[in-house]
Amino acid sequence: MSSEDLEKYETEMELALYREYRDVVSLFSHVVETERRFYLCNSVDVKVCGEGAEVYFEVTMQDAWVWDIYRTARFAKQVRVVTFKDVNVEELARPELDIPKGNF
Repeated sequence: MSSEDLEKYETEMELALYREYRDVVSLFSHVVETERRFYLCNSVDVKVCGEGAEVYFEVTMQDAWVWDIYRTARFAKQVRVVTFKDVNVEELARPELDIPKGNF
């Protein structure tokens, strides 16, 4: 396999992953970013553990989808992540809650 073939394959896989993300994002209420992964989930709990310079985060997610090009099964019932790095949790906007725009 040439480097061109490999690059084309990876580009196609990334595009397929983006399309899957676009199709499933509306099923989830939260986005969670860690230093290694990006998750969509419907329930998230972040606990700060330790003290001083030895602080770490324990993140538990329920009903999750993992952004990972190399995973064959991206849906997980429960995910637990332990990290010493930052964790970002955001609640997704719900389009069905948006006020329709009209001519007023």
